[in-house]
Amino acid sequence: MPQRYKASAALQGLNTGKPVCKRVPMQQKTFPAMDAAQMRSPVVKRVHILQRIAYVMITVLIFAGDQITKSLVKDSIPHGAVVPVIPDFFNIIHTENSGIAFSLFAGASSEWKMVLLIAVSMALLITVVVVALKSHEMNWETGVALALVLGGASSNLLDRIRYGQVVDFLDVYYRSYHWPTFNVADSAICVGAGLLILELIFSK
Repeated sequence: MPQRYKASAALQGLNTGKPVCKRVPMQQKTFPAMDAAQMRSPVVKRVHILQRIAYVMITVLIFAGDQITKSLVKDSIPHGAVVPVIPDFFNIIHTENSGIAFSLFAGASSEWKMVLLIAVSMALLITVVVVALKSHEMNWETGVALALVLGGASSNLLDRIRYGQVVDFLDVYYRSYHWPTFNVADSAICVGAGLLILELIFSK
């Protein structure tokens, strides 16, 4: 009888909702919260690597494109010859420029002119490379601009060291008004410099 009484009392306790035994609280494991910057760091690093690869590719394409087009003009068009492409607007012409971009200072006869141009070009290239390497938070506009300048300046510098001059062949004009003849490297340098100027203006 006592055992049956105890069993029935336990059942009554279950039916009435009264706790028969005490609940033991479970200990929850806590993990250190991961910083959001730490979570994004691998992605940011990959993006930076891909951006720098793209900048290098732009530099190589400008350099190779300028060298190839100059070689084609030298091999296929006689010096001084003009090949009309778009009447009253665009010609391809074979000229050689011992000055800087757009034939500036080409008529200067100083024997130190070429040495000065090479020194200035090398200083420009070194500056661009240093800025690119030190800029860890460089945005894509600056990266593309520096890549264009680097590709164009390095190609023209190579020609000045090898030949003492560069080949210009792009002649844009309207009727009798001709823009100074230029090449692919000159175009890349001007576009890159323009992007840098626009960024400086609109970033303020």
